[in-house]
Amino acid sequence: MDHYLVADLRKIPPITRFLCGSSLAVTIAVLMHIVAPHNVLFCARTGDEEVTGGGIDYGFDFIMLHHMADQLESGPYLGRSADLASQLLFACGSIIVATIPLRTNIFFRPLLVCLAYLSCALAGPGGQVSFMGFVTLPVKYFPYFMIGKDLLMAGPAAAAQSVAGAIVGHAWWWSVWGAALGSQGVLANAAQAPQWLKDLLSEGRTPRALRNAGARKLDGQIRKLTIVRGAFEANLLE
Repeated sequence: MDHYLVADLRKIPPITRFLCGSSLAVTIAVLMHIVAPHNVLFCARTGDEEVTGGGIDYGFDFIMLHHMADQLESGPYLGRSADLASQLLFACGSIIVATIPLRTNIFFRPLLVCLAYLSCALAGPGGQVSFMGFVTLPVKYFPYFMIGKDLLMAGPAAAAQSVAGAIVGHAWWWSVWGAALGSQGVLANAAQAPQWLKDLLSEGRTPRALRNAGARKLDGQIRKLTIVRGAFEANLLE
């Protein structure tokens, strides 16, 4: 049984596995009062992106985190987990800086919106999002839907934090991937991970054909996001 569990966990891309694992570890530790929230927030500032609330909302956000991260790492960042890790580190730092005026202590939601923005921007034309089977909208509008949901559910302060995440996501997309499919951003070369990080993730030299295949994987795909009673289910239809 343990063997199959480990095998299934290894199928998850490394950066997605790290994000989801660290989110679970930190959140469970706080909810079980093993670690005090103020210790996480002020003594381990770099882990703030993984702290979130509990309950059904956390289950919703956790599944979305896994879906968005896996979609990036199995798509445009296929074979380039080191690049994703390096760029994600800068994105997290940018989110912290961008939310300073908002006095934000927990950055999970802005990070989620940031990943959603990048994922949707790289999905290409034709993608659609279905909300509860009633409302269908182009996939590029999904991050704005998330911001609107935060505004209605948690108020202007939460929406402002999500806007900061969307701004960082847009900057990530524009600077690394360019404003159009198949183009290249002004920081595309500078945003590549150092060789030691590639070696750490056992990537070495990634063939160009593999990188291009990953970049095309999301083009033309249709996403279906169904939210029922606070639970989140994401199915990628091809």
